[in-house]
Amino acid sequence: MSKTKKKKEPIPPINLWGHILAVAWLVPGGGHFLQRRHGRGAILLGCVAITFIIGLLMRGTMFQPQTGDLLTTIINVGGFIGNLASGVFYFFTVWLGYAQPDVAGHVHDYGTKFLVAAGLMNILAMVDAFEIAVGRKS
Repeated sequence: MSKTKKKKEPIPPINLWGHILAVAWLVPGGGHFLQRRHGRGAILLGCVAITFIIGLLMRGTMFQPQTGDLLTTIINVGGFIGNLASGVFYFFTVWLGYAQPDVAGHVHDYGTKFLVAAGLMNILAMVDAFEIAVGRKS
């Protein structure tokens, strides 16, 4: 069996995809809207928005970056990055003063996970927008 290696193509200059990635982070689905993929952009915007809103309705906690031992750092900084990846939704909730204390309870815990999951979905949307912008995906 012979294995054929696919030659890696270089990434195009950042001026072709940088603004798309920035808009995709700030507004979920925005990178797709810029590339005239309105249906995909609307689906991504809806999914991230609904997941984030469900997390808020469940009174999930927003992570703050904290350091300490390794596990505390990974959980809190990783959760903060997940929250921040939600883009405009994160900034609006912080600007409007949403500060749910970390309380015990299954519903609040699931709400916290929903808030982070919204950001992780937006990261996947950003990767998709990037791949479309550089021509790896149609």
